[in-house]
Amino acid sequence: MSALTTERSELAAGADRAREVGPPLWLLLELTYRCPLHCVFCYNPTDFANVGAELATQEWLRVLREARALGAVQLGLSGGEPLVREDLEAIVAEGHALGFYSNLITSGVGMTEARIGALKTAGLDHIQLSFQDSTREMNDFLSSTRTFELKVKVAELIRAHGYPMVLNVVLHRLNIDHIEEILAMAERMGAQYVELANTQYYGWAWLNRAPLLPSRAQLERAEAATERFRNRVGSKMQIYFVVPDYFETRPKACMGGLGSVFLGIAPDGLALPCHAARMLADMKLPNVREASVGAIWYESAAFNRFRGTAWMKEPCRSCPERYRDFGGCRCQAYLLTGDPDNADPVCDLSPHHELVTAAVAEAEREASTRARIAREQPLIFRDHRTSIPVVAGAAGRPR
Repeated sequence: MSALTTERSELAAGADRAREVGPPLWLLLELTYRCPLHCVFCYNPTDFANVGAELATQEWLRVLREARALGAVQLGLSGGEPLVREDLEAIVAEGHALGFYSNLITSGVGMTEARIGALKTAGLDHIQLSFQDSTREMNDFLSSTRTFELKVKVAELIRAHGYPMVLNVVLHRLNIDHIEEILAMAERMGAQYVELANTQYYGWAWLNRAPLLPSRAQLERAEAATERFRNRVGSKMQIYFVVPDYFETRPKACMGGLGSVFLGIAPDGLALPCHAARMLADMKLPNVREASVGAIWYESAAFNRFRGTAWMKEPCRSCPERYRDFGGCRCQAYLLTGDPDNADPVCDLSPHHELVTAAVAEAEREASTRARIAREQPLIFRDHRTSIPVVAGAAGRPR
């Protein structure tokens, strides 16, 4: 078989897989980019202030109906801070009526006794509450707000209204050494589930990568402390420790493969095959204001682009693991190499893997000189008044 025949055969197989793709089981509505917090690790786009008008209530309800008709079952409500939307209860109620299982991802700012009661009545199934650290000082510093006491009160409201207690803490160099205190806080609050999500470097976290990337020693201590805590509490608390990509030798399958199960809708209606996809400059992402959810999911070039394997370059194209990791994260490949079709540089088979190992080595060198690094590269806090375009390139460094 000639190389041309082989390529045509793979392209046809890729097209068949695209046509046979299942429904978007997981629907995430990013209802707004507005947020009272200014977290240094926020994955929202760094130029979010330039995004167009948010979808109106009826537009969100139409998206829910169309996605449910396709077979979507899991509904995430996030932002920004979704509680700033006055129509949140109406959106929850429509999702509940349609049969979605709904999860609110919130900082807690804006949650009151009346609001949580209304959300319960509307049929909200699940609330995930974020903390930045275990102490008021660090929590409030990392979010540039005074919100720690408020979050503690919201945790009490969540339990009082019969919701499972679910906490999320994003980990990085500035708080990962506090892992034992964070888990102790979660235990005091009666948390049933805790997600310790090591920072993924997109959006504002990409701008802050140098001061946020932990050392390998920090990561190993945190994993060991988490395991000791698991052994002590047993089944009383489920703890999910998400290892940062930069410390792996194989990439994760981004969203189970782009265009496989996940559909995100940004505040302005842009449809996203992953949370950070709007950074991919050469992808014309469709908008729910201009096309139906069904047309977007099954027919748009953006959602079909990374389905199958025909798009892959080497070494992914002939790699026996290509159906396991699908080449890794397209946004990470773009940020580090400037080309989203490249193998994710996290993979040690990638010709660009040294961009990741160099970043980790730099974090190791800087681990003992935090004060100097803080002076040379201060943290950039999320701020709607700041519009910083994310520039990708082969240098593999935020700039």
